Amino acid sequence: MVVCSLACWRCRWLLPLLLGLAIIMGIIALAGRGWLESESEPYVHQASLWESCTRGEQDLNWNCESLMDYGWGRAAAATYLVGFVILVICFTLAVIAFSIEILRFNFVRGIGGLLFVVAAFQIIGLVIYPVKFTEEIPLIGDNMFSWAYGFGWASTVVVIGCAFFFCCLPNWEDEVLGNIKPTYYYSSPERAPYLN
Repeated sequence: MVVCSLACWRCRWLLPLLLGLAIIMGIIALAGRGWLESESEPYVHQASLWESCTRGEQDLNWNCESLMDYGWGRAAAATYLVGFVILVICFTLAVIAFSIEILRFNFVRGIGGLLFVVAAFQIIGLVIYPVKFTEEIPLIGDNMFSWAYGFGWASTVVVIGCAFFFCCLPNWEDEVLGNIKPTYYYSSPERAPYLN
């Protein structure tokens, strides 16, 4: 029976695939306008990583203010963006590592270390944003941190999981490369009564 886990040849592309998923979620977080939204009608407030928009209850047009005018806004955007750029670099390195036989395990732990750096940058940005936003931007009505902010956290959680696996994967290098022969356990029929 063949078990497919991270330590098998057929599943070697699972980690780069997860990093690609983290990149997609990071793009959604960077581009999404749902970092903060009004919780119920009237929807008078919405914000992204880059700007905060408000409108009156009867108004149809949003009045937007750039968060890049605030030091904390620039810090939150910069840390999340730096983490995202390093994540793209890690994805590229992972594809190279699993594509080329010679390089595969030479820098897999290094990719894991870089992914921990990515997670640190993204967590810093994701913590700065809500703390300073609620302190310095006047909120109208009931608000919630919404879907785009959630995608930012989802990307970070996937990155942390991949970082652990990339750091541990070289321990199973022989299994992944198929260099280990299977072990068979067999007992002869005459020894069977003594096994009880």
